Amino acid sequence: MNTPAPRIAVFPGSFDPFTIGHASIVQRGLALFDRLVIGIGINERKAASQDTAHRLESLRRLYADEPRITVEAYRELTVDFARRHAARFILRGVRSYKDFEYEQQIADVNRRLSGIETVVLFTEPALACISSSMVRELAHFGKDIRPFLPEGLDYGTEETHELPV
Repeated sequence: MNTPAPRIAVFPGSFDPFTIGHASIVQRGLALFDRLVIGIGINERKAASQDTAHRLESLRRLYADEPRITVEAYRELTVDFARRHAARFILRGVRSYKDFEYEQQIADVNRRLSGIETVVLFTEPALACISSSMVRELAHFGKDIRPFLPEGLDYGTEETHELPV
């Protein structure tokens, strides 16, 4: 009897920073997939507020007790990263209709390039206002960003948990 192939999904993003909205998608994704690879995409054209090594280590520590999650950084196309991990799915979260249109276009191209399907989870309504750019903006102005980050995620100093400006 053949054992079905494990359902592996890649959850890609810059995660600058990784928010409670991202964490919600990860938790909900674990109900759908056997394994989840969180992929921190490196884009030299974008300036990140935290270096890749710090984001990578922070997420690895956050999910250290979840054996079904791995965290890696990558530079190639997301579909190539997914293939490297034998992933048949790309997991994405959308907050709005605008996000949905953008993700639909990327999903169509990814499917044509690789046959990999994109699974979209809609953000929980209470988290729809949270974005990484909003959190970076709050941090820039010295606001407490801890309510928008998963508990236990290391960003910034211990006293303020602010991102560097």
